Amino acid sequence: MKKRTILLALVMVITFLGGILTGVLFSANKSEQAAKPVKVEEVPESTKNLIEKETPELEMDNSKVLIGYVQDFRDPNIVDYEKLTHVIFSFAHPTSDGGILLNGDSAITNLRAMVVKAEKHNKKAILAVGGWFHINGGESYEIFKTAISNPVSRTKLVNELTGIANRENLDGIDIDFEHPRSQADAANLSAFAKELSEQLHPKGKELSIAVYAKIHAEAGTVTDFVVYEPSMFQYVDHVNIMAYDGQWDGGYNAANLSPYPFTEKIVTYWSGLFEKNNLEKDKLVLGVPFYAQPEDPAIKQVSFAAIISQDPANASNDTVNMNGTTYHYNGVTTMKKKTKLALDHGFGGMMLWEAGLDSQGDQSLTTAIFEELNAASVVAKK
Repeated sequence: MKKRTILLALVMVITFLGGILTGVLFSANKSEQAAKPVKVEEVPESTKNLIEKETPELEMDNSKVLIGYVQDFRDPNIVDYEKLTHVIFSFAHPTSDGGILLNGDSAITNLRAMVVKAEKHNKKAILAVGGWFHINGGESYEIFKTAISNPVSRTKLVNELTGIANRENLDGIDIDFEHPRSQADAANLSAFAKELSEQLHPKGKELSIAVYAKIHAEAGTVTDFVVYEPSMFQYVDHVNIMAYDGQWDGGYNAANLSPYPFTEKIVTYWSGLFEKNNLEKDKLVLGVPFYAQPEDPAIKQVSFAAIISQDPANASNDTVNMNGTTYHYNGVTTMKKKTKLALDHGFGGMMLWEAGLDSQGDQSLTTAIFEELNAASVVAKK
């Protein structure tokens, strides 16, 4: 009896060890199979690390965006990613048949560097398509208009933009069609936004659009030479209002670049438009200039950084005498006042053109706007 018990136990142990050995060999075989390379038709060229972004600490109802455009030649390292929520690379240029162009190898290199920087700071990286000037010369309007007027080229452009957003691991696309000048333009732009939205949103990517201020800086009246179809705004996440460059309205007047009364009328107009059409006002984003306009039109614009470089005390002013002329701009005080104006009207945040023009350090306009937005969020949470 004793021997049979020992023999039975020995058989059980051998069987148990055999099962373990079989499992180990099976696991090893599976691991070897998994390690074999898998052929992929198209591999993303971006070096962005694909990790899930953390949920912002602020509650969504209290969070506000701070969107900064970055020009394609700009060194991506000088952008203050920490204070922005979105960085928009400017620009990809449409072709008449629905293709897209970037400004050489340096542009794609800067785009990828910006994406990496944005990811590191948990910010959204967006690519803008359009702009005022086209890479092939002249205004982009006619080329962009042609591309979105034809259903075939429009769909091609949508696919091209969706493709680069996927390949470069972008968080979305920004439309900068300057400017729709007829009801037909408005209808085609709306169709383009709808189609692009249907491609981007299911992938968790955003769609924004830059829009003309719609207010004549000199007369203070609503302009009708730029036309939008209000229903279009349901397809986008942010409407970036270009509330600047009023110096060209009427006769040239640098003081009309972006004064506060001009901005008040712009905010009132867009608030009313969205309320009338039952659109969410927190999609509205107020744009501000980070450059100064000279009273002598023969002299070039200068950056806010150049103004501060001359004298840090200029940060609180809105005019400065430089280069033999007077420049008009928005200083820290005006920027904070505009930010409060936008928030008081239920806007979703602020936009700046462009991040590379800002001063570094204590006089930074980005910092001034960020602090105002942050203070508003803190008050809202109490």
